Amino acid sequence: MIRVGIDVGGTNTDAVVMDGDRVLGAVKSPTSEEVLTGVVNAIGSVIADSGVSPEQVEAVMIGTTQFTNAVIERRRLARTAVLRLGLPATVSVPPFEDWPDDLRSAIGAVSAVVHGGREFDGRTISEVDPAEIADTVSRWVAEGVEAVAVSAVFSPAYPEQEREVVALIEREFPQLDVVASGDIGGLGLLERENAAALNASLRPFARKVVEAFRSGVRQHAPGAVMYITQNDGTLIGAELAERFPVLTFASGPTNSMRGAAFLSGVQDALVLDVGGTTADIGAIVGGFPRASAVAATFADVRTNFRMPDLLSFGLGGGSLVRGEEPRIGPDSVGYRITAEALVFGGGTLTATDLAVAGGMSAIGDPAAVAGLDPQLVSRGLASMRAMVEDALDRMRTSREDQPVIVVGGGSILVPGELAGAARVIRPPHFEIANAVGAAIAQVSGEFDAVQPLDRSREELLEDAVWIATREAVAQGAEPESVRVVELEEIPVAYVDGAMTRIRAKVVGELRRSADAPARTV
Repeated sequence: MIRVGIDVGGTNTDAVVMDGDRVLGAVKSPTSEEVLTGVVNAIGSVIADSGVSPEQVEAVMIGTTQFTNAVIERRRLARTAVLRLGLPATVSVPPFEDWPDDLRSAIGAVSAVVHGGREFDGRTISEVDPAEIADTVSRWVAEGVEAVAVSAVFSPAYPEQEREVVALIEREFPQLDVVASGDIGGLGLLERENAAALNASLRPFARKVVEAFRSGVRQHAPGAVMYITQNDGTLIGAELAERFPVLTFASGPTNSMRGAAFLSGVQDALVLDVGGTTADIGAIVGGFPRASAVAATFADVRTNFRMPDLLSFGLGGGSLVRGEEPRIGPDSVGYRITAEALVFGGGTLTATDLAVAGGMSAIGDPAAVAGLDPQLVSRGLASMRAMVEDALDRMRTSREDQPVIVVGGGSILVPGELAGAARVIRPPHFEIANAVGAAIAQVSGEFDAVQPLDRSREELLEDAVWIATREAVAQGAEPESVRVVELEEIPVAYVDGAMTRIRAKVVGELRRSADAPARTV
């Protein structure tokens, strides 16, 4: 199968064409200020570079930072309301209480706590009042609200009320984007509510972004199916990305981690991905990113949707170098590195300039940095090495040295030996590992719910795997290739009836487009 993988970073947009395990063509270009244009151009450029015809491309996989950047930059967010079902309980901590003021302002945050919700043991806190909900939402519509996140107390275990209210709002106010919190996060009212509100605020923008990507794919690969990469390094269909843009927040680092495992053949290791602005460290276990065991904080908002265990720090090829010590980063010239770094004819001293001056790379014009103070260069390289070794040490879960796979265009900053690394691996095509990770990504399906123990444990686990498999196949996985990669059972304490949380995750290879579901762009 001919696939195109694209990953958009803050500095570079990388694209690759692959046929099975073979890389047919690759393009690394500076990320355009208007990111969508850069992605569309990358599709056309990499197909031309590979020598394949557009009609041969069967799938295009895109990893995008658009939704992440929209939240971080507080731009392009819809005016959003949170409707919490919980009266007369849950009023001591209102929705949005722990959000930064500027983010609350960016989404025009409004909220209400209305009747509804369940106790932990399933008892009803209060019944849903349809008139109360209709009056509340009607007032919000008049105030210009565009999206609503509905969160009911204990909805992951008892979703009926939340679904009833979502259906009511969609029926009475079809112009609104409505998100059910139980579709986003797990147990934990405030974190789940926050995740749903972020997702709701991105929905209108997500439709515009995905449609722009569709347009580019139609133009350059008219027969291809388009997918978006998500937080766990697998694929979701374009329609699902429109509904749940928060699932893509960590897709960049996870693309690199999956690509690193694929290119190196090492399935258990630490992965260091150095870009132009930041470096990310994560662990791969069995070839997939290790999931974070704690609630994820994104843009200073606590959430509880699944995220990879990552550590990011401000070291990249474009990191600014200041002072005599010197201080490296965290600010960067970003995508302007090819115009501003000394080795590219600019006037700004960057981490890349130190690497070239120190003999670690020969990119650009080495003569442009030949006059740098050798002591400054030595101190700068030692500082970068210390930053990397400290970050690796923080991510280790064992006293034993582990393999470290180094990828990304900025990996020229990393020496060949590191304290705590059993060996440093730079696989072939390391500079485009993120795009490779997108191109080889598999399709996943997931089941995560709190269930009563009214059947045998084996039956519950079997049903969870079946539902996850059905979802993966619906998203385009080859049924015979689907395998279980995670299966968890966590008893829920403090309830009268026996309850357990069951999570099943499966992955499968992408079906050829001739056999894929009718979802072509």
